[in-house]
Amino acid sequence: MLWLKAFHIIFVVCWFAGLFYLPRIFVYYAASEHAAVRSQLAVMARKLYRFVTPFMIIAIALGLALIAQNPGYYLTSIWMWLKLGGVAFLVAYHIQCGRYVRAINDNRNQHKHVFYRFFNEIPVLFLFAIVILAVLKPF
Repeated sequence: MLWLKAFHIIFVVCWFAGLFYLPRIFVYYAASEHAAVRSQLAVMARKLYRFVTPFMIIAIALGLALIAQNPGYYLTSIWMWLKLGGVAFLVAYHIQCGRYVRAINDNRNQHKHVFYRFFNEIPVLFLFAIVILAVLKPF
């Protein structure tokens, strides 16, 4: 069980690295006025999204494996359901990042850098909430 937990945490950290950096690329893309820079950032965003998506899938699979170790406890805990709700939101956020990557690569971006600056902060809030729920196990 500890190996599962260790690898779960490792893959969550890897996924979050992508969730933190990918929207930052969006900020740079939207703020740039140079076509060559925008083109390079679009490629970087596409490659990063493809790189971190498997981390999300593995992190979720390992999390489900951890729940399967003691479903009677985890599935009756309010903190776990709140955590899973946060994870579901982050999956939706990840998918939305993919939509923005596609729009940027298709030259259809409709957002300014200020929008992406706010968008970039969302996973930080969920990281705080999820870690606090997982460590403190309130309720």
